[in-house]
Amino acid sequence: MIARRALPGLLAAAALLRPRLAVPQVDPDAALIAAARQGDAREVRRLLDAGARLNARDPSGATALLAATAGNHLEAAQVLIEAGADVNAKNDIQDSPYLLAGASGFTEILRLTLARGADLKSLNRFGGTALIPACERGHVETVRVLLATAIDIDHVNNLGWTCLLEVAILGDGGPRHVEVARLLIAAGAKLNLPDRGRVTALAHARRRGHVELANLLAAAGAR
Repeated sequence: MIARRALPGLLAAAALLRPRLAVPQVDPDAALIAAARQGDAREVRRLLDAGARLNARDPSGATALLAATAGNHLEAAQVLIEAGADVNAKNDIQDSPYLLAGASGFTEILRLTLARGADLKSLNRFGGTALIPACERGHVETVRVLLATAIDIDHVNNLGWTCLLEVAILGDGGPRHVEVARLLIAAGAKLNLPDRGRVTALAHARRRGHVELANLLAAAGAR
Protein backbone atom coordinates (compact mmCIF):
# COMPACT_ATOMS: atom_id res chain seq x y z
CA MET A 1 0.00 0.00 0.00
CA ILE A 2 1.32 3.47 -0.94
CA ALA A 3 2.11 5.62 2.05
CA ARG A 4 -0.07 8.67 2.39
CA ARG A 5 2.96 10.91 2.49
CA ALA A 6 3.98 9.74 -0.97
CA LEU A 7 0.62 10.48 -2.61
CA PRO A 8 1.15 14.19 -3.27
CA GLY A 9 4.45 13.55 -5.01
CA LEU A 10 3.04 10.74 -7.09
CA LEU A 11 0.06 12.84 -8.15
CA ALA A 12 2.35 15.68 -9.14
CA ALA A 13 4.51 13.33 -11.18
CA ALA A 14 1.45 11.89 -12.91
CA ALA A 15 0.29 15.38 -13.82
CA LEU A 16 3.61 16.10 -15.45
CA LEU A 17 3.33 12.95 -17.54
CA ARG A 18 -0.11 13.88 -18.90
CA PRO A 19 -0.04 15.39 -22.41
CA ARG A 20 -0.48 19.13 -22.30
CA LEU A 21 -3.44 20.44 -24.30
CA ALA A 22 -2.51 23.21 -26.70
CA VAL A 23 -4.14 26.53 -25.83
CA PRO A 24 -5.78 27.91 -28.98
CA GLN A 25 -4.25 31.19 -30.07
CA VAL A 26 -6.74 33.98 -30.74
CA ASP A 27 -5.98 36.06 -33.82
CA PRO A 28 -6.36 39.66 -32.58
CA ASP A 29 -7.00 40.98 -36.09
CA ALA A 30 -9.81 38.50 -36.72
CA ALA A 31 -11.21 39.24 -33.27
CA LEU A 32 -11.23 42.96 -34.05
CA ILE A 33 -13.17 42.45 -37.27
CA ALA A 34 -15.61 40.12 -35.50
CA ALA A 35 -16.17 42.66 -32.70
CA ALA A 36 -16.75 45.41 -35.25
CA ARG A 37 -19.20 43.23 -37.15
CA GLN A 38 -21.15 42.71 -33.91
CA GLY A 39 -21.06 46.40 -33.08
CA ASP A 40 -19.14 45.84 -29.83
CA ALA A 41 -17.43 49.21 -29.55
CA ARG A 42 -15.92 48.48 -26.15
CA GLU A 43 -14.28 45.28 -27.41
CA VAL A 44 -13.11 47.09 -30.53
CA ARG A 45 -11.37 49.66 -28.38
CA ARG A 46 -9.85 46.98 -26.12
CA LEU A 47 -8.48 45.02 -29.06
CA LEU A 48 -6.99 48.12 -30.64
CA ASP A 49 -5.31 48.96 -27.34
CA ALA A 50 -4.01 45.39 -27.21
CA GLY A 51 -2.32 45.75 -30.60
CA ALA A 52 -4.81 44.50 -33.19
CA ARG A 53 -4.05 45.97 -36.60
CA LEU A 54 -6.49 48.75 -37.44
CA ASN A 55 -6.71 48.03 -41.17
CA ALA A 56 -6.33 44.24 -41.12
CA ARG A 57 -8.58 42.39 -43.57
CA ASP A 58 -10.69 39.25 -43.47
CA PRO A 59 -10.70 36.69 -46.34
CA SER A 60 -13.15 38.86 -48.31
CA GLY A 61 -10.87 41.86 -48.04
CA ALA A 62 -13.09 43.65 -45.49
CA THR A 63 -11.55 45.75 -42.74
CA ALA A 64 -13.04 46.15 -39.28
CA LEU A 65 -14.46 49.51 -40.34
CA LEU A 66 -16.18 48.00 -43.36
CA ALA A 67 -17.60 45.26 -41.10
CA ALA A 68 -18.95 47.87 -38.68
CA THR A 69 -20.37 49.92 -41.54
CA ALA A 70 -22.18 46.92 -43.02
CA GLY A 71 -24.17 46.59 -39.79
CA ASN A 72 -24.61 50.36 -39.39
CA HIS A 73 -22.81 50.12 -36.05
CA LEU A 74 -22.16 53.81 -35.54
CA GLU A 75 -20.30 53.68 -32.21
CA ALA A 76 -17.93 50.94 -33.34
CA ALA A 77 -17.33 52.76 -36.63
CA GLN A 78 -16.61 55.97 -34.74
CA VAL A 79 -14.02 54.26 -32.54
CA LEU A 80 -12.27 52.87 -35.61
CA ILE A 81 -12.38 56.11 -37.60
CA GLU A 82 -11.07 58.14 -34.67
CA ALA A 83 -8.23 55.64 -34.41
CA GLY A 84 -7.37 56.35 -38.06
CA ALA A 85 -9.08 53.52 -39.98
CA ASP A 86 -8.98 53.87 -43.76
CA VAL A 87 -12.43 55.01 -44.90
CA ASN A 88 -11.56 54.24 -48.53
CA ALA A 89 -10.23 50.68 -48.09
CA LYS A 90 -12.13 48.41 -50.49
CA ASN A 91 -12.98 44.73 -50.18
CA ASP A 92 -12.94 42.18 -52.98
CA ILE A 93 -16.19 43.51 -54.48
CA GLN A 94 -15.07 47.14 -54.38
CA ASP A 95 -17.08 48.24 -51.35
CA SER A 96 -15.40 50.72 -49.01
CA PRO A 97 -16.81 52.12 -45.76
CA TYR A 98 -17.54 55.39 -47.55
CA LEU A 99 -19.17 53.81 -50.61
CA LEU A 100 -21.18 51.31 -48.57
CA ALA A 101 -22.44 53.95 -46.14
CA GLY A 102 -23.63 56.05 -49.06
CA ALA A 103 -25.30 53.19 -50.90
CA SER A 104 -26.97 51.89 -47.73
CA GLY A 105 -28.25 55.23 -46.47
CA PHE A 106 -26.16 55.03 -43.29
CA THR A 107 -25.92 58.80 -43.12
CA GLU A 108 -24.17 59.20 -39.77
CA ILE A 109 -21.36 56.85 -40.72
CA LEU A 110 -21.20 58.57 -44.11
CA ARG A 111 -20.67 61.90 -42.37
CA LEU A 112 -17.81 60.41 -40.36
CA THR A 113 -16.13 59.08 -43.50
CA LEU A 114 -16.50 62.42 -45.27
CA ALA A 115 -14.90 64.18 -42.32
CA ARG A 116 -11.94 61.76 -42.52
CA GLY A 117 -11.10 62.14 -46.19
CA ALA A 118 -13.55 59.99 -48.13
CA ASP A 119 -12.54 59.89 -51.79
CA LEU A 120 -15.47 61.43 -53.66
CA LYS A 121 -14.11 60.06 -56.94
CA SER A 122 -14.02 56.51 -55.60
CA LEU A 123 -16.19 54.13 -57.64
CA ASN A 124 -18.10 50.95 -56.76
CA ARG A 125 -18.11 47.74 -58.79
CA PHE A 126 -20.69 49.23 -61.16
CA GLY A 127 -18.47 52.22 -61.86
CA GLY A 128 -20.73 54.49 -59.84
CA THR A 129 -20.09 57.10 -57.17
CA ALA A 130 -21.63 56.87 -53.69
CA LEU A 131 -24.34 59.28 -54.88
CA ILE A 132 -25.76 57.06 -57.63
CA PRO A 133 -26.98 54.14 -55.46
CA ALA A 134 -28.10 56.58 -52.77
CA CYS A 135 -30.36 58.23 -55.35
CA GLU A 136 -31.54 54.94 -56.81
CA ARG A 137 -32.58 53.66 -53.36
CA GLY A 138 -34.27 56.89 -52.34
CA HIS A 139 -32.02 57.70 -49.38
CA VAL A 140 -33.09 61.33 -49.18
CA GLU A 141 -30.93 62.51 -46.27
CA THR A 142 -27.89 60.68 -47.60
CA VAL A 143 -28.37 62.34 -50.99
CA ARG A 144 -28.67 65.70 -49.30
CA VAL A 145 -25.38 65.16 -47.46
CA LEU A 146 -23.55 64.03 -50.61
CA LEU A 147 -24.87 66.93 -52.66
CA ALA A 148 -23.27 69.29 -50.13
CA THR A 149 -19.85 67.95 -51.24
CA ALA A 150 -17.96 68.34 -54.52
CA ILE A 151 -19.15 64.95 -55.81
CA ASP A 152 -19.82 64.69 -59.55
CA ILE A 153 -23.59 64.91 -59.82
CA ASP A 154 -23.62 63.89 -63.49
CA HIS A 155 -21.18 60.98 -63.32
CA VAL A 156 -22.12 58.14 -65.70
CA ASN A 157 -21.65 54.59 -64.40
CA ASN A 158 -20.80 51.41 -66.31
CA LEU A 159 -24.46 50.96 -67.23
CA GLY A 160 -24.54 54.37 -68.89
CA TRP A 161 -26.72 55.91 -66.17
CA THR A 162 -26.47 59.09 -64.12
CA CYS A 163 -28.06 59.64 -60.72
CA LEU A 164 -31.16 61.14 -62.31
CA LEU A 165 -31.49 58.29 -64.79
CA GLU A 166 -31.28 55.75 -61.98
CA VAL A 167 -34.06 57.54 -60.12
CA ALA A 168 -36.28 57.30 -63.21
CA ILE A 169 -35.27 53.79 -64.26
CA LEU A 170 -34.89 51.97 -60.94
CA GLY A 171 -36.88 54.14 -58.54
CA ASP A 172 -40.50 53.43 -57.65
CA GLY A 173 -41.80 56.91 -58.49
CA GLY A 174 -42.90 57.42 -54.89
CA PRO A 175 -42.34 60.38 -52.55
CA ARG A 176 -38.74 59.52 -51.67
CA HIS A 177 -37.61 59.26 -55.28
CA VAL A 178 -39.53 62.40 -56.23
CA GLU A 179 -37.77 64.25 -53.41
CA VAL A 180 -34.39 62.91 -54.54
CA ALA A 181 -35.12 64.16 -58.06
CA ARG A 182 -36.08 67.54 -56.62
CA LEU A 183 -32.74 67.71 -54.79
CA LEU A 184 -30.84 66.77 -57.94
CA ILE A 185 -32.66 69.42 -59.97
CA ALA A 186 -31.94 72.06 -57.33
CA ALA A 187 -28.27 71.04 -57.31
CA GLY A 188 -28.02 71.58 -61.07
CA ALA A 189 -28.11 68.04 -62.45
CA LYS A 190 -28.21 67.89 -66.24
CA LEU A 191 -31.79 66.89 -66.98
CA ASN A 192 -31.45 65.66 -70.53
CA LEU A 193 -28.42 63.38 -70.44
CA PRO A 194 -29.75 60.19 -72.10
CA ASP A 195 -28.83 56.57 -71.50
CA ARG A 196 -27.06 54.50 -74.13
CA GLY A 197 -30.35 54.03 -75.93
CA ARG A 198 -30.76 57.83 -76.15
CA VAL A 199 -33.67 57.74 -73.68
CA THR A 200 -33.85 60.58 -71.14
CA ALA A 201 -34.95 60.47 -67.52
CA LEU A 202 -38.25 62.16 -68.43
CA ALA A 203 -38.99 59.57 -71.11
CA HIS A 204 -38.21 56.74 -68.67
CA ALA A 205 -40.45 58.28 -66.02
CA ARG A 206 -43.33 58.53 -68.48
CA ARG A 207 -42.83 55.00 -69.74
CA ARG A 208 -42.96 53.68 -66.19
CA GLY A 209 -46.05 55.67 -65.27
CA HIS A 210 -44.29 57.81 -62.67
CA VAL A 211 -46.59 60.78 -63.15
CA GLU A 212 -45.41 63.00 -60.31
CA LEU A 213 -41.76 62.45 -61.19
CA ALA A 214 -42.43 63.11 -64.88
CA ASN A 215 -44.32 66.30 -64.08
CA LEU A 216 -41.48 67.51 -61.85
CA LEU A 217 -38.90 66.86 -64.56
CA ALA A 218 -40.97 68.48 -67.27
CA ALA A 219 -41.59 71.56 -65.14
CA ALA A 220 -37.82 71.87 -64.62
CA GLY A 221 -37.22 71.84 -68.38
CA ALA A 222 -36.50 68.19 -69.05
CA ARG A 223 -37.32 66.78 -72.46
